[in-house]
Amino acid sequence: MSKPILCSQIVLWLAFAASGQTPTPSPTPSPSPSECTDIRTRLTQAETKLKDWPALSRYHDDNAKVVEPAKNEQRVVFMGDSITDSWDNPSNGGFFPGKPYINRGISGQTTPQMVIRFRRDVIALKPKVVLILAGTNDIAGNTGPTTLEAIEDNLTAMAELAKLHKIRVVFASLLPISDYEVRNGQPIIQSVKRPPDKIKALNGWMKSYADANGLVYLDYFSAMVDDKGFLKDELSNDGLHPNPAGYAVMNPLAEAAIAASLKGK
Repeated sequence: MSKPILCSQIVLWLAFAASGQTPTPSPTPSPSPSECTDIRTRLTQAETKLKDWPALSRYHDDNAKVVEPAKNEQRVVFMGDSITDSWDNPSNGGFFPGKPYINRGISGQTTPQMVIRFRRDVIALKPKVVLILAGTNDIAGNTGPTTLEAIEDNLTAMAELAKLHKIRVVFASLLPISDYEVRNGQPIIQSVKRPPDKIKALNGWMKSYADANGLVYLDYFSAMVDDKGFLKDELSNDGLHPNPAGYAVMNPLAEAAIAASLKGK
């Protein structure tokens, strides 16, 4: 029978794995029980992500319950990351009550993950319109270093897949970020992971692509940025995600973009 791996051994392995070095036996202090619990949680999360990197399981059961759209139903799927995912939270006003809109946001996701799940989470649901809000986590490197060109390629892939299946596309701009918030007495510097110049560059590309290809460009950025180029302080509690006031700004803009798309701009 093999010996169980001690928590201290896991700590040592993780440290060397991060540094790229080969671990050598040496005394290491024993982690506390809470540190061991945190390590086990992180390993479980890592194992789950490895088994289902695009998170196809997240909406598997929900998708199975989605019925064929009614004859005149103007169904819309929102594809995105945590900003879309959190729209469902009742504290944020809920997700368009009474509307035939389907939320398929997944917190932390990047565009390559969305491309993989696009067929199941968008095309299979047969919407009239897909509203895509994606790219901020790519810039932050959530799934590794990337380039603006690679993000643009993934957005293009989703738009082309939608067009092939007669689904109209709305490209939503990335939101601005802010460095105003403070946590535990320390400023939260969002611009380090998400430089404003990259956000503006990707938004500029989306607008140009939308104009050239008959899509609708939804400009959240202009409505939510302040005179310093940051996300307005009153619209977010962490400098990245909208709070209820932020979603109150976004809701009518999304509705207007969807209406324009359905009219066949």
